[in-house]
Amino acid sequence: MASSLVFGYCIIISICLVLASVSAQSTRAFFVFGDSLVDSGNNDYLATTARADAPPYGIDFPTHRPTGRFSNGLNIPDIISLELGLEPTLPYLSPLLVGEKLLIGANFASAGIGILNDTGFQFLHIIHIEKQLKLFQQYQKRLSAHIGAGAARNLVNRALVLITLGGNDFVNNYYLVPYSARSRQFSLPDYVRYLISEYRKVLRRLYDLGARRVLVTGTGPMGCVPAELAMRRSTNGDCDVELERAASLYNPQLVEMIRGLNQEIGADVFIAANAYRMHMDFISNPRAYGFATSKIACCGQGPYNGIGLCTPASNLCPNRDLYAFWDPFHPSEKASRIIVQQILRGTTEYMHPMNLTTIMALDSMT
Repeated sequence: MASSLVFGYCIIISICLVLASVSAQSTRAFFVFGDSLVDSGNNDYLATTARADAPPYGIDFPTHRPTGRFSNGLNIPDIISLELGLEPTLPYLSPLLVGEKLLIGANFASAGIGILNDTGFQFLHIIHIEKQLKLFQQYQKRLSAHIGAGAARNLVNRALVLITLGGNDFVNNYYLVPYSARSRQFSLPDYVRYLISEYRKVLRRLYDLGARRVLVTGTGPMGCVPAELAMRRSTNGDCDVELERAASLYNPQLVEMIRGLNQEIGADVFIAANAYRMHMDFISNPRAYGFATSKIACCGQGPYNGIGLCTPASNLCPNRDLYAFWDPFHPSEKASRIIVQQILRGTTEYMHPMNLTTIMALDSMT
């Protein structure tokens, strides 16, 4: 009798594992790594000054409450999920990321981080990229316990991954203060080469952990954000020349590094997203995209609303859709939607070697 019960119990467990495996195979998970451009709330669980947990952040989110996103509403990962018909990923540190929610994927991003572990030190406790990758390993162990090792491996291999890094390594490291430690250690060209070499290790580690479709964004026009216009005392709204030089050195080398990594692997695992071009389209011609300005942030204070943080005491524009920038550093939800359209459908000037729509079509045939 006891042996029959044990046998029956084993059959039930086996059926449950098979059903979980089928569910995992029919779901395309989405994993997000990076900084504040893609953080959906991890920093709310950390003792850090890099937070978006107070109004008016989230004013246009469905709940009209702060969520930890550095946006008035949805951010880029949210909009990608929406466009692909996926459920938005939860922050990895969220207590809600349990059970079936693990099948959706997870967002490991943390505001303030960069490619280098010393980037963002002033923000205290943030999840540097090395730790994000360790949490990704931890996630896979949790997923394996839920659906089995084979199904978990398949889910990760089939997943879409987005990684956004690099901007903070310039604005919150090399150019953080005059004569910063990194600027004394490296000339700008040497620093860019160092960043690219370190980023290559990060991407290779992602591949080794099972990622097979990875969108890699370059830096945007760092010298054109309201914070830099204000801090560098731009009198006519012109972008900062030195930060623009940094972007012009970094982005082409990132594309070349990705091309070489794909050749080494023998597949188009990594897709380069030209975030600089995507932003500059509406920064250089805001009215063509329905914006009243691409120089003044909707939320902030001081010149260009670019000083300090967006807080309940800040200036706040009444119509966020007229502003390309929500706060001194981050795009508005409307601007993020424009960026995602280029990720989905952009030509090879924006997405190399292919856009996300092409990726999804190709992957649906395998």
